[in-house]
Amino acid sequence: MTKTRKLKKIGFCICGSFCTISKAIEQMEILKEKNFEIFPVMSEAVISKNTRFGKAKEIINKIEKICEKKVIHTIEDAEPIGPKKLVDIMLVAPCTSNTLAKLEKAITDTTVTMAVKSHLRVQNPVVIALATNDALAGTAKNLGSMLNRKHYYFVPMVQDDIKNKPNSLVAEFGLIPKTIEKAYNRVQIRPIFLTKNSY
Repeated sequence: MTKTRKLKKIGFCICGSFCTISKAIEQMEILKEKNFEIFPVMSEAVISKNTRFGKAKEIINKIEKICEKKVIHTIEDAEPIGPKKLVDIMLVAPCTSNTLAKLEKAITDTTVTMAVKSHLRVQNPVVIALATNDALAGTAKNLGSMLNRKHYYFVPMVQDDIKNKPNSLVAEFGLIPKTIEKAYNRVQIRPIFLTKNSY
């Protein structure tokens, strides 16, 4: 990404905002095409639940085919990520309000939160692609806190359905590569909050 520091390895955590997982996988494919080595991490919910948006096994198979690696899906397997310096940057896409709250409180009781905590141990950047229906309600306090937390960077967000879901915010997944590039160099991409024609 820069002449002096090159981003090569990405941790890609997927949480249970099931309706946005397909968008996340699209960006995973784009990153793979750019020759990044991707270490996939899946939450307990995604690894085990079949929904109207897809069957767990099919999602796992697709991700492992893209990444050419087995999915990390246990706390024990996520713990060595930081000490072994497996990745240069950690992406959580999609990140649910539940996971965001746990990160804000430094709670480590899932595979994804352990992956992030372990990665932060060596003070490397974490990119959050939020997807939640209550970002401007119950999650607002946690979001505000995390926007000011060191080592965390956010993919720009948009209110995806102002009429039917007035408190909802969803990351613009297409901006994940640009956000990662800037975050790797310790810069938050701007603007963080978008309107449909602001970029």
